[in-house]
Amino acid sequence: MKSIHVLLVEDNEGDILLTREALEEGKLVNQISIARDGKEAIDFLEKKAPFQASMLPDLILLDVNLPKKNGHEVLHFIKTTDAYKHIPVIMLTTSSSFKDINNSYLNHANCYITKPVEVEEFFRVVLQLENFWVNIVKLPS
Repeated sequence: MKSIHVLLVEDNEGDILLTREALEEGKLVNQISIARDGKEAIDFLEKKAPFQASMLPDLILLDVNLPKKNGHEVLHFIKTTDAYKHIPVIMLTTSSSFKDINNSYLNHANCYITKPVEVEEFFRVVLQLENFWVNIVKLPS
């Protein structure tokens, strides 16, 4: 079975725990890296300290509302940098704002998903995301 490396960019510890549990339950993702703010996500991709040994992720789950640099700034950085723009970015956020949705697609997000409030529904969404991006889609290498 194919496995991938996911970078989760999320500042909410509860959402980090839930997403990690959902991905581990799916047993398709073999590595999950966490960045807790937008600057840390960019440092991770650029292999700045303490991420010098990090590998580029195959997929990025990105929240919109982040400290230091928001998700739109991180998305813009990713999609305008040749070394990273091939990485699919899924906006996974609590925001259902029309402005956030449009801004994400204008900056070339691969998809935008509003996090469900209910835990079971959240797990279902993450498992479907994982299945789609791991089993159906061909990711760049």
